[in-house]
Amino acid sequence: MIDISVVRLYQIKLGSIGGASAFMEKDCPFCMIIRKEKAADFVYEDESVVVIKDIRPHSPVHLLIIPKRHIRSINDLTEEDKDIVFDMILRARAVAREQSIAQSGYKLVFNTERGGGQVIFHLHLHLLGGL
Repeated sequence: MIDISVVRLYQIKLGSIGGASAFMEKDCPFCMIIRKEKAADFVYEDESVVVIKDIRPHSPVHLLIIPKRHIRSINDLTEEDKDIVFDMILRARAVAREQSIAQSGYKLVFNTERGGGQVIFHLHLHLLGGL
């Protein structure tokens, strides 16, 4: 049995020397997109997050804000992750303005675990609007 605290410590040490790529999971679809191994329609990218179009949109504007560092879900966040979550929310606000939905309104949604609708287990924020 793997001790998750040991894995987390190992990830933190890797991240301090290896950057975002050290935190990616080999078979995670979002990690594969971030590494450009899988196609996606990119809207934005910087050193900490990417924004892509959802492949199964539920509204005229349905984007995913994804941290480059692999974090499984909201339940796996640590104190060290608060800047990443803040960056995700600020990026969502900026993209909403760029997509011309800021004034009409939009939703930000984190699905957490299967019961909460999470399908891909890499933290991501849904930006929905344009109705």
